[in-house]
Amino acid sequence: MEPLFSFWPFSDLSLSPASGQSTAHTTAQEVKARFVSINRKVLEMAKDFPEDKYDYRLKQEMRSFGEVLVHMWSGNVFAAKAGRGEKVKWDELDPKNYPAKADVVALFEKSIADAGATLKGLPEDLFAKSVEPWLSVTEHSAEHYGLLVAYYRANGLVPPESRPKK
Repeated sequence: MEPLFSFWPFSDLSLSPASGQSTAHTTAQEVKARFVSINRKVLEMAKDFPEDKYDYRLKQEMRSFGEVLVHMWSGNVFAAKAGRGEKVKWDELDPKNYPAKADVVALFEKSIADAGATLKGLPEDLFAKSVEPWLSVTEHSAEHYGLLVAYYRANGLVPPESRPKK
């Protein structure tokens, strides 16, 4: 899968090699980069987590690993529709419609592509007025990312972002 955006490594500031001076990024660049970053991390988890553990729940009354992912993708669907100016409410996708790991991963890849295309097409000046729904959906995904880390740890697994880099 090709990256949706080609931004810097998601820091608040980056150094310009030629001048050695810091360059601030626009609000639009920051919002887009963070949206892409959290989706990249979660997609990696979705692909990496063992399929036989997709039904695992930290507690019986909680969502399974796979159900958390489908819930998160609902946010991307919401953001894409809202970003296109559609009248939208949060429609929770039904995890029963995505019974296998491959179904969940495919759903997420589609939601990233759709939301990413919408986000990429938005004019920079729009973000001076509002960063919504992108900021809320990114925060929502980041909160669930933390929960997914717990699913990894409870199963004796190391999340991809915590593994030593080669």
